[in-house]
Amino acid sequence: MSDYLLTNDLASQIGTSMPISMMRIGTLIHNIELRPKEGGKLVRSAGTSAKILKEPSSSRRVLVRLPSGVDKLIDTRCRATIGSVSNPSHRAKKLKKAGNSRWLGRRPVVRGVAMNPIDHPHGGGEGKSKGHQSVSPWGKPTKGGYKTACPKKKNRLI
Repeated sequence: MSDYLLTNDLASQIGTSMPISMMRIGTLIHNIELRPKEGGKLVRSAGTSAKILKEPSSSRRVLVRLPSGVDKLIDTRCRATIGSVSNPSHRAKKLKKAGNSRWLGRRPVVRGVAMNPIDHPHGGGEGKSKGHQSVSPWGKPTKGGYKTACPKKKNRLI
């Protein structure tokens, strides 16, 4: 016989990983699986946490509020870790020079009007001349919303 018993008392311990069905409503969680036995995919960034809002009685899904404010239905068999991810001050770190940003793999962003005409539709000209509406490097309109908005996901199920 085993020395340890799995009970609902584990729900109060921070850092415990278990199926969402065993957690109480209002629990802060992170490292949430999208599908059972697939590994944690959601809420893994420094200082983040999600909250269990309610359990729908008719289905095997739990309503969870993600850090973005979006409410998602997640299968109750999926596992998550109780508590929030450590180091909430990670976002407060200042990049002191351009090189720090480059070390993180971020490339410089160059304005279209500063380029040559071969590189961008806004390039070239004498002085500060754009000459037409704002477009992407491939000539597609970038402002105004018409033909620029991404289609929104209508499915709340993950």
